[in-house]
Amino acid sequence: MQAGRANPKNIDEYIASFSPEVQAVLQRIRLTIRKAAPGAEEIISYKIPAFRLNGILVYFAAFKNHIGLYPPVRGDAQLVKAALAYAGEKGNLQLPLDHPIPYGLIRKIVKFRVKQNSSKAKRST
Repeated sequence: MQAGRANPKNIDEYIASFSPEVQAVLQRIRLTIRKAAPGAEEIISYKIPAFRLNGILVYFAAFKNHIGLYPPVRGDAQLVKAALAYAGEKGNLQLPLDHPIPYGLIRKIVKFRVKQNSSKAKRST
């Protein structure tokens, strides 16, 4: 994410602030998340796009050389292993813009996060 960016009011505004090439990637990530979690609400949190359903599912953000996807993948050994190639220092995913974006992995992560959040919501009621 570039320094000095204004606080976006919504995801459309956030995406519009990037180059057309990055916009296309961000829009496809957004669509991938929407399809994996059709009931999720789009929000801006910490100045970046997020999806919420029984709590935050995922955040995503564009940087100079990669797309960040948060939070770190935890709780499913297969997903953790699949995401390992993209894991940053703190476990958040860094998806390089000069490589194919793993949209299938993003979909699986979001579907898993929906299950995690749903289970957590059921336990707290």
